[in-house]
Amino acid sequence: MNASDPNVPATDPPVSSAPLIGITTYLEQAQTGVWDVPASFLPKVYLDAVTDAGGIAVLLPPQPVTRAVAASVLARLDGLIVSGGADVDPGLYGQVAHPRTGRPRTDRDAWEEALLTAAIDAELPFLGICRGAQLLNVALGGTLVQHLPDLVGDDSFQPGAGVFGPKTVAIDADSRLAALLRQDDDELDVHVYHHQSIDRVADGLVVTARTEEGVIEAVELPTVPFGLAVQWHPEEETADRRLFAGLVDAARRHRDAGTTAGLSTSTSTTPGTESRSTAP
Repeated sequence: MNASDPNVPATDPPVSSAPLIGITTYLEQAQTGVWDVPASFLPKVYLDAVTDAGGIAVLLPPQPVTRAVAASVLARLDGLIVSGGADVDPGLYGQVAHPRTGRPRTDRDAWEEALLTAAIDAELPFLGICRGAQLLNVALGGTLVQHLPDLVGDDSFQPGAGVFGPKTVAIDADSRLAALLRQDDDELDVHVYHHQSIDRVADGLVVTARTEEGVIEAVELPTVPFGLAVQWHPEEETADRRLFAGLVDAARRHRDAGTTAGLSTSTSTTPGTESRSTAP
């Protein structure tokens, strides 16, 4: 890696110091070889983005979940990414499905909502991407535009199947996003692929980037050390890993803070035990 490039970590950290980053996955009917079965999968670009930034990627497939299960999963991780994918169930924000809204993936909605809620409670660093940004807004009480062309009048945010739309977003100069990007310009060229978008912003979230059409493209949760979500697809920007590097750095700090707290607890003494020696 080039140590002078601000888009990538300056050095390759030792594996022992690399934080564990959980990434939520799809659960879809998939074909491979002779098999045509429901399967958990995730595009490799997400894994590359995490490992390029110095983290270790751990996949989190949809499965039955409770608050206790979600908390147990996150207790073993240092950071969380809620990935892109299928439309969020409009029933979660009190709306009837638009004709262009996809079939609900209720198992994934429940799994990811529980993980996000647990991450916020534990102040675990998290990054939402596309659907992840939308689900964060819904989980906190916001709503979505179910079919963006109805609002903007064209398909520029999702030009075609598997075709990303180029957009320029204006970034709030005082935001965490701007601090992560570390650039003089307050605009960023991004790849978008979403026909839904954040509508009414949930209480507690702050909008930090929009397109020229006014479409929200980034939100932040300022009550946690690192809570960021974007509706574009930064994993597709192979030459720009700044958001992932920011998440990995925050995850490392979160882990180290927990380790320090654990050591402080384990080495503290109680009355009458001061003379006991401790193991090295």
